[in-house]
Amino acid sequence: MKARYSLTTRLTVFFTLASGLVLVGLGTLVAISIDRHFVELDRDTLRDKIHLTREVIGKSKSQQDLQTRLDDVLHSHEGLFVSVLRGGKPLYATTDFQFPADLVALTQKARLGAASWQTKDREYRGMSESVSLPGSSEASIQIWVALDIAHHKHFMQGLTRVLVGYVALATLVAGVLGWWAAKNGLAPLRAMRSRAMAITAQRLDERMPTQEFPVEMADLATTLNEMLRRLKEEFDRLSEFSSDLAHELRTPINNLMTQTQVTLSQTRSSDEYRDILASNAEEYQRLARMVADMLFLAKADHGLILPSTEKIAVHDETRALYDFYEALAEEKQVRLELLGQAEVWGDRLMLRRALSNLLSNAIRYTPAGERVVIDVMGNANGTTVNVLNAGPPIDEQMIPRLFDRFFRADKSRKQLDSDGAGLGLSITQAIVHAHGGSMSVSSVDGMTCFSMHFPSTRSAGKHLTTEA
Repeated sequence: MKARYSLTTRLTVFFTLASGLVLVGLGTLVAISIDRHFVELDRDTLRDKIHLTREVIGKSKSQQDLQTRLDDVLHSHEGLFVSVLRGGKPLYATTDFQFPADLVALTQKARLGAASWQTKDREYRGMSESVSLPGSSEASIQIWVALDIAHHKHFMQGLTRVLVGYVALATLVAGVLGWWAAKNGLAPLRAMRSRAMAITAQRLDERMPTQEFPVEMADLATTLNEMLRRLKEEFDRLSEFSSDLAHELRTPINNLMTQTQVTLSQTRSSDEYRDILASNAEEYQRLARMVADMLFLAKADHGLILPSTEKIAVHDETRALYDFYEALAEEKQVRLELLGQAEVWGDRLMLRRALSNLLSNAIRYTPAGERVVIDVMGNANGTTVNVLNAGPPIDEQMIPRLFDRFFRADKSRKQLDSDGAGLGLSITQAIVHAHGGSMSVSSVDGMTCFSMHFPSTRSAGKHLTTEA
């Protein structure tokens, strides 16, 4: 299993490595610069000694005079070695020192014009130059000069040890400081974690204090607060739904249990048993409808509703529903009217169910002598179906909750003859959403309007194809 490291550890390691690399690079640059400076100093010194040797050669009258003069000039320069050659034969040479035979070639290839070489225990830097004496017809003179650079190397070795020690110590200090900075920098994240651990199903109203966090984490805290808000809304909705579901199921179940217990309390005739079974069957049908509606809504929530795609004439479907509800409308003394015509792409049975839910609600809540109007309007943006009815207005505070499951509006709109479970509008909204549409409600001046908007033929066809 791959090891998991904390963010503090990762930042500390990264900061330490970055600091170490920077310090190593800086130390290397310092060492190279100082070594280059020493090479330049040695080169200038060697050129100066060559120039001095040339002056001595120019003033010397004989080889013996040359040796004497050079001994006098060079004896005080410790670590300096000189060799003067003419035609390959030495005119002067420092005792106990051997120049490399290819010094001329080394000088030509050397960096900054100063060649370096090493013997068993010493290191030298040298230079060669050809000199032609004015007024002389003899061969040019080769001047070879070398310096013992052991003191430079000792200095560089000491400097290297100091730099290595400093880089190691500074990297360690940088690591400690990086750990401290990471630990303190991530303190708000730990505080956020503590806050999150305190949030439970009973404390979903807790929020992250965005003002206490840095700007980078404030956005995260805001996002978490928004997530907690949505979770609380959904949790409250689920709790309310569970309570409403238990309440709705309790009534028919209690009816069945009570009626069954009363029936079993004494012997009854066949007709009485038949009537009791018929009454129980009605309760079972109510339970079956409720379970089927909840299953439909559960599928809608998970995108499992896959409507078929066909062109539907909304006005034709409305006329068919008017024929079905004609008897109920006459009983309620309500007139049914149809305005406009348009077509939509969708599932015929689902669309008819949505229209039926709205139409039955409208008839139920419309006072006697009033009318229910279904107005169908189509344009380039899509088709809108408005179901309008007169009656008691809906409180504006209730409108956002009309599509909640098991929700019923205030008592002024509740009818005793209704056997619904409060799922009709939720199912209608799920059907419209499955077709890529939207729903809206308005209740003004005693007129209530439920609107279903379906997208245009082209966009609706794309939506349903994608869903399928």
